[in-house]
Amino acid sequence: MKRIKRKKQNGGVGVNGSGTREPSSGRKQKLTEIHQALISDPVDIQTLRSAAASRGGLLTDDLRRKVWPKLLNINVYDLPYKPGRDVRENHKDYNQVVLDVRRSMKRFPKGMPAAERAVLQEQLIDIILEILKRNPQLHYYQGYHDVAVTLLLLVGERMAIAMLDTLSNYHLRDFMDPTMDSTKHILNYLMPILEQVDLELHDFMIRAEVGTIFALSWLITWYGHVLSEFKHTLRLYDFFLASHPLMPIYLAATIVLHREKEVKQTECDMAMVHHLLSRIPQDLPYETLIGQAQDLFDQYPPSLLAKRAALQSRKSLSISTFQAFQLSTLHQRPDSVLQRLTKAQGSTTSRHASRHTGLEAALPGDRGQLWGKGNRMVKMAVWGLSATLGVAVFAVAQTAMDWGPEVLLQLF
Repeated sequence: MKRIKRKKQNGGVGVNGSGTREPSSGRKQKLTEIHQALISDPVDIQTLRSAAASRGGLLTDDLRRKVWPKLLNINVYDLPYKPGRDVRENHKDYNQVVLDVRRSMKRFPKGMPAAERAVLQEQLIDIILEILKRNPQLHYYQGYHDVAVTLLLLVGERMAIAMLDTLSNYHLRDFMDPTMDSTKHILNYLMPILEQVDLELHDFMIRAEVGTIFALSWLITWYGHVLSEFKHTLRLYDFFLASHPLMPIYLAATIVLHREKEVKQTECDMAMVHHLLSRIPQDLPYETLIGQAQDLFDQYPPSLLAKRAALQSRKSLSISTFQAFQLSTLHQRPDSVLQRLTKAQGSTTSRHASRHTGLEAALPGDRGQLWGKGNRMVKMAVWGLSATLGVAVFAVAQTAMDWGPEVLLQLF
């Protein structure tokens, strides 16, 4: 097995794989750097990306609520309004979305009152259907709700809509094709990574004919479906939001490599190896694995693997649009400036415009009281305006092979 070249991580702060904390002085320094990056004009996106990817990630949920929107180029003072009840009318995916959300109870915090969970589940259904309504080129997949619920629990309904809209058109775009071909294409990067690092392990898995389907739910849910601790899910989302769309498959490779001895000691049989790998341990050293995934990405970037594994024949929308997406995030104004501009614009356009579109409206405490008040005509006007501000429609690559939905039903 090749030794993965390690680079010294930026920050060196946070909770490491063994559960111990870094010195408080390092944590304070990182907090200061993040806050400074947020108030810089333009916002220092590179520092925020480095902080999200480095040891400990973004440290607190409050910082995540501030940094995640910046990583996705979202103006917190121009959020979409909550969906109306009409979002559920005559939607082809309504029944499947409801089914998936109803059986997602384990994704909600233990001890949450049933009434509160029920409200969140209704919001989750509306969020998903709203994104699909806004983007008719996107196709729902089972596991999409796992991404949506992670966002909803942290940032609230309105911000979750904004974030999920962007993610669906960039990072998650390949999963939302009409067939599974683009998803299989991304899964196909896994074995070439293993081949570069541990040829013996790679050959063992080839002989076992285990394939890569064991990592499917990891990839398409950003591990939200398979991790029992919400804090670990949030930490991985820090990392993925700041990284290349293929980073989840590099993390999958580090998890397999981490379990090298277990795999090799298992009977070389497809069913046995698949059974082992599909059940992800809950005590993984996440910080170590995140660092190794970044190192693997640097040593064996997708372009190199594509050439060696003849993977370049398929067009990936997530990969091809990523550079332009990153560039689009570099010229954001800090929230204090956005708030001032929003207020100034509101005062010149209409003295009746809503003044409740700030960050506080996006947080989980928001349950829609503001949207339920005020003039009906104003609401309709604002809704009509927001509906015209969608992202540009991506061309959907037509594919030949189509996996039946029953396959995914067996996996989730």
